[in-house]
Amino acid sequence: MRKVKLQMQMSLDGFVAGPQGELDWMVWNWDDELKKHASDLADSADTILVGRVTYQGMADYWPAAATNPESAKEDLEFAHKMNDTSKIVFSKTLSTAEWKNTSLVKEDVASAINRLKQQPGKDLLIYGGAGLVSSFIKLGLIDEYHLFVNPVVLGSGLSIFQGLEKRLNLKLIKSITSSVGIVVLVYQPVQ
Repeated sequence: MRKVKLQMQMSLDGFVAGPQGELDWMVWNWDDELKKHASDLADSADTILVGRVTYQGMADYWPAAATNPESAKEDLEFAHKMNDTSKIVFSKTLSTAEWKNTSLVKEDVASAINRLKQQPGKDLLIYGGAGLVSSFIKLGLIDEYHLFVNPVVLGSGLSIFQGLEKRLNLKLIKSITSSVGIVVLVYQPVQ
């Protein structure tokens, strides 16, 4: 059965964005080990799952990055991967999803994910946003958490774990320390 894997950047105090959705605190000058982990994670999936806000940001950036001669080598390679991979955007407000290889799901999230998990193929990778990830967590849909913990404390902001009605027990299966201060913690839920 396919797994749903989450890749999410977060602050040391557990926020995935600032109080107004700010993302300017994230460390992006990744070392080779972080780049390899993110690339291997992307390679393990054949479908990307996103919410509306994340979709709109990615759909604005990645198609242009693939054809921009000034894009960094890593961005060019990843842009082709992003553009060619199947994507599913979960939104109740979008009427269309125009980005190449993208479909729109407006129905019950749990039913859609459970159907996708039963289909053949590689894993499913969720990149965000905070609202969609929170709903996946509450519904018990995430099989692996790849949390990129940044060396910053925000004090307040958006949390993907806010509003949980019961404890979520996790088992650490891997950790990676980087030269840029990010620690990747990979967890699986304990049933």
